[in-house]
Amino acid sequence: MVETVVEAIRINVVTEQHVVILKERAGTRVIPIWIGRDVAEAIALELQRAQIGRPMTHDLLRSVIRELGGEIGRVVVNDLRDQTFYAEIEIVVDSRSVNVDSRPSDAIALAVRAQAPIFVEDHVMDQAGLVLPSEATEEPGEQVQEEESIDNESLSVFRDFINSLDLDDPKRESE
Repeated sequence: MVETVVEAIRINVVTEQHVVILKERAGTRVIPIWIGRDVAEAIALELQRAQIGRPMTHDLLRSVIRELGGEIGRVVVNDLRDQTFYAEIEIVVDSRSVNVDSRPSDAIALAVRAQAPIFVEDHVMDQAGLVLPSEATEEPGEQVQEEESIDNESLSVFRDFINSLDLDDPKRESE
């Protein structure tokens, strides 16, 4: 498994689609995951440490887990099928671990609130991970080759979307 961090929340102003970008903690690959507007706002609010008057859904879920004696151990983006990402939330109660199926966006929103680590399974990172052009390092006379994935053609929609975003300033959404 690869540990990741939330690199950015972006919106394509033309299509109004939101994307969360997970970046390898110890690497250069990123994974773009399309998410809904409401969850994008929930993640962004938490990353900005914004104070809101009443708990949002992810705050409520975190509170319920805490009140029942549990904690969020970690979140794992564990699969990618038919251009859909899957995730699990690991909840630890009395040294017993329970994995709950989740949309990646909800799992990530919960993880940032609980300050829990976010992991991506190796096969998912290998299949969907991208190296952004500014991240690519190339030695003189050496060509950087993109890794071939099992379903490279269907993942091109993710690459096209990422290439349409303005990613020059990854901290812009927190200002």
